[in-house]
Amino acid sequence: MPVGCYRLLTVALMSFVATNVSAAVMKYVRYESEGRAAYGVLDGETVRELSSAPWAQGKATGKTVKLSEVKLLAPAEPAKILCAGLNYKSHIGQQQVAEYVGLFSKFPTSIVGPEANIVYPADATNLHYEGELVVVIGKQAHNVPREQALDHVFGVTVGNDISERAWQRADLQWLRAKGADTFGPLGPWIVTGIDYQDVLLETRLNGKTVQSQRTKDLIFDIPYLVSYISKYVTLMPGDVIYTGTPGTTSAMKPGDVVEVEIEGIGVLRNRVVAQ
Repeated sequence: MPVGCYRLLTVALMSFVATNVSAAVMKYVRYESEGRAAYGVLDGETVRELSSAPWAQGKATGKTVKLSEVKLLAPAEPAKILCAGLNYKSHIGQQQVAEYVGLFSKFPTSIVGPEANIVYPADATNLHYEGELVVVIGKQAHNVPREQALDHVFGVTVGNDISERAWQRADLQWLRAKGADTFGPLGPWIVTGIDYQDVLLETRLNGKTVQSQRTKDLIFDIPYLVSYISKYVTLMPGDVIYTGTPGTTSAMKPGDVVEVEIEGIGVLRNRVVAQ
């Protein structure tokens, strides 16, 4: 083969690979425009509307809108929000690793989207951030083997498991400490096509980095979480799993801005406001 043809073929092959790798990474949003909510695919700075949630076989409607002209909402409307507690060694300190993951739940009313306010309850005294990778279920999962668990994951997004530490210590269960309204920021979008089992998670409080760790350091990884949870709770499309927070956390106060950024996904930004 002539050198010129070989070079042309190489360039064409590299372009094909780059195009297909890029195409495999998708961002799905839920947004409000002209008084109504819809799901869409983010294409650069353009949102392409879908007829329904992407895990519900939503199809392109042909309508488009600029990203700058919409209000981003939490990218999923989960019926169930499952959460893994104490799931990084850097978070449990000197505690012994548990035999099984500790689970708790939040309520759908705790979910808020990017740029939404985190409300600091009037009787709260010690409200903390917890930056987390969040898994979005795409296919019903019941008693799923570990080796098939990722087949049931649609994609991932960014979450902040807001926690009132005084209530955690005082109450029998974590119902209000973890499940109060606005205690589950989620977004800005759901991403597919990335290696979410090894991405960098960072949390910033008023611009200062306060958490930084890779998701490969999870004690109980994502296949385990999906499989284990599905033994006891049937996971449905659109349900989410908060996978745990790394390192230490600290108190927030009204006026603070907290940002959770995950490599390859995006930044979830929220402000704390007094009730």
